[in-house]
Amino acid sequence: MAIDCLVLGAGQEVGKSCVVASIHGKRIMFDCGMHMGYTDSRRYPDFSRISNTGDFDNALTCVVITHFHLDHIGALPYFTEVCGYRGPVYMTYPTKALAPLMLEDYRKNMDRRGEDEQFTSDHITECMKKVIPVDLKQTVQVDKDLQIRAYYAGHVLGAAMFYAKVGDAAMVYTGDYNMTPDRHLGAAQIDRLQLDLLITESTYATTIRDSRYGREREFLKAVHNCVAAGGKVLIPTFALGRAQELCILLEDYWERMNLKVPIYFSSGLTIQANMYYKMLISWTSQKIKEAYAMHNAFDFKNVQNFDRSLINAPGPCVLFATPGMISGGFSLEVFMQWAPSEMNLVTLPGYCVAGTIGHKLMSGKPTKIDLDKDTQIDVRCQIHQLSFSPHTDAKGIMDLVKFLSPKHAILVHGEKPKMATLKERIQSELGIQCYCPANNETVTIPSTHYVKADASDAFIRSCLNPNFKFSKS
Repeated sequence: MAIDCLVLGAGQEVGKSCVVASIHGKRIMFDCGMHMGYTDSRRYPDFSRISNTGDFDNALTCVVITHFHLDHIGALPYFTEVCGYRGPVYMTYPTKALAPLMLEDYRKNMDRRGEDEQFTSDHITECMKKVIPVDLKQTVQVDKDLQIRAYYAGHVLGAAMFYAKVGDAAMVYTGDYNMTPDRHLGAAQIDRLQLDLLITESTYATTIRDSRYGREREFLKAVHNCVAAGGKVLIPTFALGRAQELCILLEDYWERMNLKVPIYFSSGLTIQANMYYKMLISWTSQKIKEAYAMHNAFDFKNVQNFDRSLINAPGPCVLFATPGMISGGFSLEVFMQWAPSEMNLVTLPGYCVAGTIGHKLMSGKPTKIDLDKDTQIDVRCQIHQLSFSPHTDAKGIMDLVKFLSPKHAILVHGEKPKMATLKERIQSELGIQCYCPANNETVTIPSTHYVKADASDAFIRSCLNPNFKFSKS
């Protein structure tokens, strides 16, 4: 018997995570994401490869979503409501709560950009009705043969790694994870399992990060220098995850330094999100849980809502604007206004997908960026790359692979040359067969098959007391 893995997204690239694993006749779609760098058919996975007739209910046993980021869930309403998948969809309780906020925010951005609407608000609502929420370490019997279980992944609130088992064959799909705790989330935790296959993200396949405190200091220094000189700081970030992490950091710093410069959120979405973060405190880090009785870390005293009329208001400020990577929407609108001034600062998230303005800014400081054939942005502002990220680094990936010691590993969600380096390390240092498939490729790996054998009591006793003696010589 074998496990077949069809990679429909995040094969040798970051974006559009989607892997269909077939285990002993059961087919599980892990994640159903979209690619932030494309607006054509490459935006979504090629679902016709699952079923060319469009009968997805019979082609799939279930869909499992690891977390609420768009590159892991962005195509789900399209798949369920437009393509017509009616089967079960599993995700954790926080993911089910927060996913509609992310999807609705993305839909509004599509509207503003004048793109063809891929799905509506009603589609999002109907899609979420199909979701069966799961708890951490809860074993879910999908049908009589397939069971799945979620494990804490860090990364963002509610993110989970998923274990799947059919008969003797077992695998883990990590989604995105972090092996070190940050200010608002704990480190990934998983049991030592017997696995035929581990499918792991490899965003930072060759990066070893320095201490978190050094990175935080560098970020705070850049922000403080900018606002002290009267400049404006733009932090393009997704409304959930990094926004809360950086807000906790800035809130603490503002209190210590007694700063009065306003910190703004661009969307009501983040205010809504913070409400959920307060409710889902049990999914956060140990430190935040312990301090909860005295103070809720998501009650931000210095943070207020941003109004469009403030874009060109005089004086310094810090603004969190969605979406991250400056892939469109309000963060792009503000960037166009603030980029021409040397006084202003743009701090970019740890990873920007190719095709986004964030990626262009990180690939070398351009003085001009062509938005389209009629629009050119003059870029004179300071650029600072946030070197902390919710993804694990190369050491974290190696630690997880070593801890789980699967018979085979597949790398997804990374850049091709870096994945090749990590693949070699896993094979040479850990002796584990490793693969880096491209999009639309299938990897077939053998799975465990145990054969039951009966033995008599007399035979077992004779094995325990062998009828030979060791010679003394």
